[in-house]
Amino acid sequence: MSAKTLTIQTEEDFSTLTINRPEKRNAISHGMIEELLQALDEVEKGPARALVLTGAGRAFCAGMDLQALKDFRSQSNSEIAADARRIATLFRRLYAFPKPTIAAVNGAAIAGGCGLATLCDFTLAVPEAKFGYTEVRVGFIPALVSSYVVRQVGEKRARDLLLSGRIFGAAEAQAMGMVNEIVGPDKLLPRARELARSLAEMSPVALGHTKRLLLKFSEEDIHRETELAVEASATVRTTADFREGLTAFLEKRPPKWHGE
Repeated sequence: MSAKTLTIQTEEDFSTLTINRPEKRNAISHGMIEELLQALDEVEKGPARALVLTGAGRAFCAGMDLQALKDFRSQSNSEIAADARRIATLFRRLYAFPKPTIAAVNGAAIAGGCGLATLCDFTLAVPEAKFGYTEVRVGFIPALVSSYVVRQVGEKRARDLLLSGRIFGAAEAQAMGMVNEIVGPDKLLPRARELARSLAEMSPVALGHTKRLLLKFSEEDIHRETELAVEASATVRTTADFREGLTAFLEKRPPKWHGE
């Protein structure tokens, strides 16, 4: 595929998908969402038996980009709902991907970027990596990832992360079970490739069936919770606090919350 925001490299039995907007800290654009979905389709249909996901430059993914944030303010209700569903589809696609996935987190993974990093089967991170679901800071909610966060870390910790919007480091993420390994920067991709090769040596049928089984344990609940999350995400985007939060963020000033 020809992509503006991604690169795909297939070697041996695995593919490496690199988010390639380093000048924007690999922030998510509308086009990137579509390209990520296309890339996942390509890798699923191709010969690769595992997928490595990483970021170009110093960040893994800093969440939605500035232009996308500006667009949110002028969207119609139907556009708002469709946009929320596109992001939900991307998260679900990555979570349910039939081949093993490995995130090689080379830097900041914030908001939606944190979702991409932690929805993979394995998450490797450099010691300097930062994580956070920061949506509440701009009057938004981490709705579309919340169901997965609760499953990963438990409800009490999820409340801490999602309500505080705080940034936390790789060591804390590992202690909570969101990161599998912490690896030095020069060893991050080699370790991810090593893991991908070891997974490629396993039976692809067995791995696929194992992933499907794990998904079926919670598939109905995740579907129901995703629908609730899409509705909540769309609703919040119509509020005065959301508009104020985005405006304040874009103007680089503290928000003045309306409480409505």
